[in-house]
Amino acid sequence: MKQYDVVIVGGGINGCGLIRDLALNGVSTLLIDKGDFSSQTSQSSSKMLHGGIRYLENFDFGLISEALEEKNLWLKLTPHLCFERDFYLPLYNYSKYSPWMLGVGLFIYDFLSHFQNKPFAVLNAEETLKKVPSLDPQGLKGAGKYFDGVVDDAKLTLECLYDALLEPNSEALSYHEVTACHKTEEGYEVTYKSVFNQTSVTVKAKYVVFTTGPFTDQLLPKLNIPWSPQLVTSKGIHLWLKKDSIDAKGSVVLTTKDNRVVFVIPQRDSVLVGTTETPVDQEMFNIKATEKEINYLLNVLKQYFPNAPLSKDSIISTFAGVRPLVKEEGHTEALGKVSRFHKIFRPDDRTYVLLGGKYTTFRRMTQEIAQELVPRLGLTYRPNLTLNHLRQKSIMPTFGVKPKLTIEMVKEIIRTEKVTTFEDLVSRRLSIVEELSQLKDVMGIPVEEVKALFRA
Repeated sequence: MKQYDVVIVGGGINGCGLIRDLALNGVSTLLIDKGDFSSQTSQSSSKMLHGGIRYLENFDFGLISEALEEKNLWLKLTPHLCFERDFYLPLYNYSKYSPWMLGVGLFIYDFLSHFQNKPFAVLNAEETLKKVPSLDPQGLKGAGKYFDGVVDDAKLTLECLYDALLEPNSEALSYHEVTACHKTEEGYEVTYKSVFNQTSVTVKAKYVVFTTGPFTDQLLPKLNIPWSPQLVTSKGIHLWLKKDSIDAKGSVVLTTKDNRVVFVIPQRDSVLVGTTETPVDQEMFNIKATEKEINYLLNVLKQYFPNAPLSKDSIISTFAGVRPLVKEEGHTEALGKVSRFHKIFRPDDRTYVLLGGKYTTFRRMTQEIAQELVPRLGLTYRPNLTLNHLRQKSIMPTFGVKPKLTIEMVKEIIRTEKVTTFEDLVSRRLSIVEELSQLKDVMGIPVEEVKALFRA
């Protein structure tokens, strides 16, 4: 029976960040995911590295400062995956903040970044409409301008994994489901099976770490891990719109009548719009956007961009994800007010569970586990190793000029980037935003020709 120091269950950003940290520090680690890596919550964000401008209202200054530091770190480490861009927060006669209050908030935001952000500005109505011509001019007082990061969330997750797998002590399995965890004197025996052929394998692990996000409350009791429910799950959906749907030279932050925040971010030759925040009342794995949720976002857009050519035909595709928010004692406020701080649980002396937090702060969150685990395994923890650049880039870049895709390139991506299915390739390795069912070709190659590679 093969043995590892650590088995990580869950291949999102936290799982892939943790395996990288552990592998760089000499820990033998196996990462297991039921689907493709980064195929659930970690590919379903608003594609931002940010401090969280809306968390200023909650006075979460520590979280914002930490997130801004991490945002600026990843802008330096992975410029091929993320970039800084301008965001505009329009103010209307009915807005709850005045221009001077907005200016104070944006100053605090820049202050919390240690002034590493590009400087904010408060624009008048005329200046705002030059940057966002589609905005409704009626009652417009101006806008706040600040800077945050845009990222390919799935690829940052994947490239953390690729970096880990360059170390001889790490392995990763997608499309394998953990079915049993049996406690032993030395740790755990972990059994997992292939979702394709149901073949089961059992390995030994000194420690098991669960980075299973919104699925944690369902999974741990099935595995007989001591656990009581800890999550408030929140569903968020996004729309990819055609690039001419909204005329904006920068990104826009909209505050809805129900006090939600919706981002409008031009990128990938499209416009990304999201997100919602609603309780989850359906199966969470591979969760989809509903008609009601799509209409909600379209109605928000029509309120702010009444003359924009927006309709259902403007939508290229939709996606949805579930945020794993950690319960707070006696909390009764709206989901948007639930803290984004993370928590680490210890169901027993050989098990760790990481919950909550923000995508942007994944390195800090997983470091808390790594800096405890590594010494327990008799090794010296070196925290600065995760500050190094990722060593294996994706073959197909997300942003900027893309090389012409060839079948040879597709074969190389499949060979080197942990690809199992056609959907893995299109959605996460090639970062294509169109619905799979609508694709006529894959970046110039007929769909059937690419699909044939997976049938071979």
